[in-house]
Amino acid sequence: MNNQKIQEAKQRFGIIGNSPDLLRAIDIALQVAPTDLSVLITGESGVGKEHFPQIIHHNSARKHNKYIAVNCGAIPEGTIDSELFGHEKGAFTGAISERKGYFAEADKGTIFLDEIGELPLSTQARLLRVLESGEYIRVGSSTVEKTNVRIVAATNVNLSEAIGKGRFRQDLFYRLSTIPIRVPALRERPGDIELLFRKFAFEVAEKYTIPGIRLTEEAKEKLLAYPWPGNVRQLKNITEQISLLSEQREITAEALDGYLPPVARNLPVTFGLDDDVKDSSFANERQILYQILFDMRRDVSDLREQLKKLMQNPPSDIPPADFPSETKAATTIDISSSMPGHSVFAGRLQPGGAVQHSAIGGDEAETVEETLSIQDGERELIRKALDRHHGRRKAAAKDLGISERTLYRKIKLLHLDSY
Repeated sequence: MNNQKIQEAKQRFGIIGNSPDLLRAIDIALQVAPTDLSVLITGESGVGKEHFPQIIHHNSARKHNKYIAVNCGAIPEGTIDSELFGHEKGAFTGAISERKGYFAEADKGTIFLDEIGELPLSTQARLLRVLESGEYIRVGSSTVEKTNVRIVAATNVNLSEAIGKGRFRQDLFYRLSTIPIRVPALRERPGDIELLFRKFAFEVAEKYTIPGIRLTEEAKEKLLAYPWPGNVRQLKNITEQISLLSEQREITAEALDGYLPPVARNLPVTFGLDDDVKDSSFANERQILYQILFDMRRDVSDLREQLKKLMQNPPSDIPPADFPSETKAATTIDISSSMPGHSVFAGRLQPGGAVQHSAIGGDEAETVEETLSIQDGERELIRKALDRHHGRRKAAAKDLGISERTLYRKIKLLHLDSY
């Protein structure tokens, strides 16, 4: 391991940390840089995978040629072939002139394909041909073009699972992963967390000419104990929030608590699920929503049992039927439990133990409970994320831990087009 080169790469690309796994990833990138082998970079969202293709490019013989980074998840499926490979004039509606694609632009250079797991299968077949022979065909053309480009790809998707689900080509996976580089999650490098916090706090203080913040010992312990599902990106965002919003410059553990969201509310997505269910891929989110529904169902069942007992043995202190109307109103009991858009139970207990059903009751409540929909939970989560980021879909997608393209499909599916 060439420690001097590793330190130079860290300094040039602003990488902070001394974790052995991180240093090993940088070392592999430096070793493979002089070759033309394709590289697959894996790691969770927010770990800083985008630094590694730059390290590879700037330490290769291609460093004086173009470096192009493409976010495959942010390009609509209908236009991604045109973006990557170009198109001929009149190839489709709106193609008023011919266009060179990214592979033509990056000839003799490096192209970084981020979120490679989001590519449609048809585009994966085209990409495989480029990797095998350097050949591609523009959309609407029959002429074979040639390109000499180095491909570096990155993904936070478990491609082995995606292959098993038929969402990713096995042959493409083997061609891309000639040299695999895994970037460790932030929770796997706890010794770097405080270093990163201090760096981000210093940058904010310098940029906005404000006093820097510092952590108490208890706050440092809490910072290290937090699992950081959003990794370095989340740590940076929270450090900036504390620096700008906190009135105190010494941050206690209690103050830090106000900025660390509960882990259950951070909903990372596990990809590789069936597309047949219209991309309902919030795996961890789904578990949380199911738990909420089960808890609500148990609560409603308990309420129903209590109501049955109340009907069979009405309390002796309920006034007779001829008490004044004001008292009647005061003793009327409303029982309701619902999720957005779903009425689970509504009943009114009248004096003497009689129950007047204003919606449904008894065994019919069972049926309504079953209609509680996962989509309602997803709709509410997406709506809140969009509201939090003032309708900025890219920021909302990052907050939810999904690709921008997946968010677009969710917005259409859940009728949130007003955002």
